[in-house]
Amino acid sequence: MAKALLRQDIAGEVTARVLDGRLPADARVNEVRLAGELGVSRTPLREVLIGLADHGLLVAAPGRGFLVPPLDPAEAGRLYPLVAELEALAVRWTSLLELAGLTDELDRCADEMQTALDRGEELSALDERWHGLLLSRCANPHLLRLIVQTKPLLKRYEMHYFRAPERAARSIEEHRRITAAIRDGDLAEATRWLVRNWGCPSFEGMSFEGRGAKK
Repeated sequence: MAKALLRQDIAGEVTARVLDGRLPADARVNEVRLAGELGVSRTPLREVLIGLADHGLLVAAPGRGFLVPPLDPAEAGRLYPLVAELEALAVRWTSLLELAGLTDELDRCADEMQTALDRGEELSALDERWHGLLLSRCANPHLLRLIVQTKPLLKRYEMHYFRAPERAARSIEEHRRITAAIRDGDLAEATRWLVRNWGCPSFEGMSFEGRGAKK
């Protein structure tokens, strides 16, 4: 069990480094250095890297080891609509009574997002918590597994998205509209706003500099 937990911890740390840019986009993963920094041997690290490549967070490049994929607006254009439909389906497959019991907590989370925005703080973690709460009553584990496997691929884009205050404010307002629709018992309206909330943002022309993005 301890060995399994160790690999889980390694995976979490490598994922965090990809998402926050310590492992920059379009860069090769230096396995020797990374293993030394994490205090682990290369065997469990390589197994973790293979698993992350299977999930799309890294790319296995023959002869070059593992690469962090570049930030690509076209990829974002494929992922955002997919996550939107998967989350909307999860909400549709949750009873309205169960969803109604979440509304106060959803509002509190949205309030925390607004406070963080007012303070100039990073919002992607709070946004992730809000969406996790919304889906927490869905009883379909297969659908939830698909969502959990797909959403990490968006995390790097979300961190860029929420840098712009006007986009962050719009997202918070959409969250509040979703909650209000659930409170009114209008599931169709709630999922309409949810899909709109995940509507693919335009990253064309957006600078990804400072995150190691491919130019």
